Amino acid sequence: MAEIIQKDGTWAFDGDALRLTPGRDKSVGLLRRTLGELVVPLGALAGVSFEQGKKSGRLRLRLRDGADPLLQATGGRLTEPHDPYQLVVESDRYGVAEYFTDEVRNALLLDEVPSGPVTEYLLPGPRVPLSMSAGDGTASFDGERVRLEWNWKTEDVKAAAGPRTLALTDIAAVEWQPAVGLENGLLRFTVKDAPTTAPPKFDPHAVELWGFKRDPLMALVAAAVQARLPHPSEPVERPRPPAASPAAPPAAAEDDTDALLRRLRELGELHRAGVLTQEEFTLAKQAVLKRL
Repeated sequence: MAEIIQKDGTWAFDGDALRLTPGRDKSVGLLRRTLGELVVPLGALAGVSFEQGKKSGRLRLRLRDGADPLLQATGGRLTEPHDPYQLVVESDRYGVAEYFTDEVRNALLLDEVPSGPVTEYLLPGPRVPLSMSAGDGTASFDGERVRLEWNWKTEDVKAAAGPRTLALTDIAAVEWQPAVGLENGLLRFTVKDAPTTAPPKFDPHAVELWGFKRDPLMALVAAAVQARLPHPSEPVERPRPPAASPAAPPAAAEDDTDALLRRLRELGELHRAGVLTQEEFTLAKQAVLKRL
């Protein structure tokens, strides 16, 4: 058994799996501490590396594409100190880190573990139920339903719609992005047959994130949902459109136009009533006009 113990955490390898336990040092990210211990089967690994620095080094695991719902939902955007697949190594433990790396690499070679994508998740994702608050709302997931609730910082146009409850069967995709620079982050759920191009501050199926300490915790909700959605490698079945008479397409188009015009009138009424600011009204109106 190979093991390395650091303030940042403890990694142990028994030949079949790696056990990653976060440390209790204040430098350990909130997401890693909340996620807790991870067990990564050898078959989920694509590789391992160790990088030395002047004061400290890094052990890094590279997982096979599609093996981990957390990496799938976050698109690889987790960085230190939140990335559970990085371990800070103190300079006096470089020898141990190199030995650990060699042991894992040798096991990958002996077991002939491929480095390519997998067709099913090999890690289970975070346990449910769980509920996290950050940005302009709270996201809860019980394994079957997602509930989004808003706080006092939510834009009025989104808060007016009230809380949202989404059945897992109605969710087509989930995405988490951190705030970067002046660009806010998000936790967004894409609902089947209801795509949206609205920014997260106006999207009733998204929580807007502003780059605060608790933002990474929303990635745990995203991962828990992702683990229960169809794996990305599964083929998407596209239902055949029903047969329609020659007059059906114009009628449908006319109905869509009427609905969009009604939406424009509603936005105008909300603006005149003071519910929407000029900026919010302009953004919402542009989104509707693009669909006309």
